[in-house]
Amino acid sequence: MTMRIPRLLLRFASLALFAPLTLTASSGAAPLPDNSVYRIPALTLRDQQGDVFSFASLRGEPRLVSMFYGSCKMVCPLLIENIKRIEQAVAARGAAPLPVVLVSFDPEHDDVAMLARVAANHHLSAPLYRLTTPISGDYGALAAVLGIAYRPLPDGGYAHNTVVALLDGEGRVLATTDAAGKPDPAFVAAVVMVAAH
Repeated sequence: MTMRIPRLLLRFASLALFAPLTLTASSGAAPLPDNSVYRIPALTLRDQQGDVFSFASLRGEPRLVSMFYGSCKMVCPLLIENIKRIEQAVAARGAAPLPVVLVSFDPEHDDVAMLARVAANHHLSAPLYRLTTPISGDYGALAAVLGIAYRPLPDGGYAHNTVVALLDGEGRVLATTDAAGKPDPAFVAAVVMVAAH
């Protein structure tokens, strides 16, 4: 498990620019913590079922979050299968699986049909798994906070790393893993601890 605390503090410092726009899931809710990813302004997503929602509306329960793109042939399929293995390891320890949100960094091509196709290919059922594409807002800020770097390639694909983040109900990053190979026992333990509360 990669905790990345110093880097996260630096990334959240950039989110402080959004502080005057303190976002809440509802008008009567308490302000979000300064280090919440849900402070990214106006990030609106559409999922594989065509439902549109604000990223901030996910506030309230812990979840796993990562980024991907639908036409990826190698890294993203491995990322998705590794997330499923993390959830299986969590279930094997008696904890309920956490909801998973995957956000595309290729909104130009990842429409509802593509998202639905990826979900079907990997047997990802809503509402536990939501594959989403941004329709407004700064998804690059989300990538930066999560530690995900990506760049377009001449063939239309992307070079990118993989990071899976465990968020608490307020959108704070509690732990991250690169999700490569077998599930990181420390990351699984962190998920189990959060799922148990």
